[in-house]
Amino acid sequence: MLTRYSIYLLIFSLFGFSCLYCSTIQKGDFSGATTITQNGNGLHGYIGYSTLKRPEGFGAGIGFYTAVWPLVEQPLAGFQIGLPGNWITPDNPDNKDIPCCPEGTIARTWAPRGPTWSSVFQTQEGGLGYWRGNRYHYGSPKFSMNGVPDCYNSEIASPGWPFFYRAEALPDDQLGIAQLSNRILVPPDGITFEGDLEGRFLGYTHMALPLTEAKPGPPPTGNQSWTLFLNSENFKGPVAFYIPEMWSRLSKEYKAIEGMGLDARPGTMGGGGAMEINTVPSFEMKDQKGDLYIKIPQLQFPVNEEGQSVLVQDVTYYSKDALFNYLLEWKKSGKAYSGKFDQVHTWKPDLNPRPLSLDQGASLNNGGEKLTGLENVLQTVTTKTNAFGLEWKGNTNISKPGRFPQYFKKVGDQRVAVSPEEVPLELREKEFAKAGSESHYINWRDGNEIVEGNFRIDKSLPYTSPTTGAWANPGPSSETSQVNLKDGSTVTYRWYKFVDQPSFQSLGWTKEEKEALQNFVEQIHRAWTIDQEYMAPPSTGKLVAIDPALIVTPPMGMEYGYVPIVVRQEKALISSR
Repeated sequence: MLTRYSIYLLIFSLFGFSCLYCSTIQKGDFSGATTITQNGNGLHGYIGYSTLKRPEGFGAGIGFYTAVWPLVEQPLAGFQIGLPGNWITPDNPDNKDIPCCPEGTIARTWAPRGPTWSSVFQTQEGGLGYWRGNRYHYGSPKFSMNGVPDCYNSEIASPGWPFFYRAEALPDDQLGIAQLSNRILVPPDGITFEGDLEGRFLGYTHMALPLTEAKPGPPPTGNQSWTLFLNSENFKGPVAFYIPEMWSRLSKEYKAIEGMGLDARPGTMGGGGAMEINTVPSFEMKDQKGDLYIKIPQLQFPVNEEGQSVLVQDVTYYSKDALFNYLLEWKKSGKAYSGKFDQVHTWKPDLNPRPLSLDQGASLNNGGEKLTGLENVLQTVTTKTNAFGLEWKGNTNISKPGRFPQYFKKVGDQRVAVSPEEVPLELREKEFAKAGSESHYINWRDGNEIVEGNFRIDKSLPYTSPTTGAWANPGPSSETSQVNLKDGSTVTYRWYKFVDQPSFQSLGWTKEEKEALQNFVEQIHRAWTIDQEYMAPPSTGKLVAIDPALIVTPPMGMEYGYVPIVVRQEKALISSR
């Protein structure tokens, strides 16, 4: 089946590699001339696990702990790998023939996803990773939300911006994420971390909350505000939520899908999770015998005393009795609830490791060649504590524990992992371009005939927001403040009254609706602090620390009911590293 990843890859192959990965380097040695070619298809596929389908009634929240570690020794150009994450879609099991994606959407052109297109209709994605669209780099991964409300015509990743494909904030009527926390900033280039990350974990859960009331429409809109909760060393609690209208607005002109979006339906995780290996640069070289050798960047993984890399643990599904119904009672009675997820109302599936599924050399209309020999170095496993990860075979001549094979040789229609000593010296000495050397990011939508816009982004441009429209009316309640992050960027933000933030201004809410939500959020700010328990602690390991510069304190007089909204992010003159 043609996956979302493979569709991205085909478009990247056509448009995204032309500037950086089509170079040829001539070098000489004692045996004559050799040719080294650089490409952008050095590794792709998935490292993941599967689970049984969740039981009925456990689609109100999905969360887990994922390892946070520097996958590469230094940030690289043209490199995109998502660390273990998930992909939440609305569960409509009775739909067998209604196309969820109308004509005029990008995903509707992906014929293999028919006849319902349910898997690419709406998604909550994001997570930890390295993305080609990142402008600022510091070695470690970042965390970003990402919601797809309209069959991939758009992706919404923060309270102002999409998933890296615009320097300017989204148009007012395309905003969809609301800042909920009054203690953390959500920058458009992703949340940064600090300190020693090896073996530490970040917990995150997407939980449906009844922050707003269901509306009859048009279009009809449910009462599920899918809210991101983080659990880290220095921040715990809700961060931001997808506004229900973000999911229902596609049905305004396409009534066939009314009530089928994530504003109203349970979520499903598609039977597991994975690392998604998207774009990895490579060098290829033929020796004098005509044998083809390949080099990819060194990928590194944390290894524990048992020779394992624990990547995901404590995968948990929640029913509405875990938190949703507690908030309904809170709104009805006025008695605050602690926010702690009720563990009685959870389902924790057994994780089943999927075999490694990786290849090299994929290009437009041409699948890649399978990698072999990996089984001599590593394998996917489930640990005795029901965590998913990798198990290393010990020191081999190919690579050491925690080091993914870096060199391969083409044998027939496969690529076989080999030791560095088997590879020509010229290839071993080649170094990959560092992040920051690319002048532009070419988003996979470039060249599409459905969504208008410039998808070739100048990476030197800062993220900016307008001084008109939803950002100015009714507008902020403070002057600007700035912080410097670990990635070498400066974030500028302003404090807004919660319901005055830009994402709400195009929804047409009544004064009474705004006042009701404002009042409830003020109660949440008073009751839910960033040092109390929401998610259950991880079964093993320590929690990672979020970049302290992102943790902010409301100014005097704005302690409750106000939120910090990022209005700009740019390269800093002085880094906080």
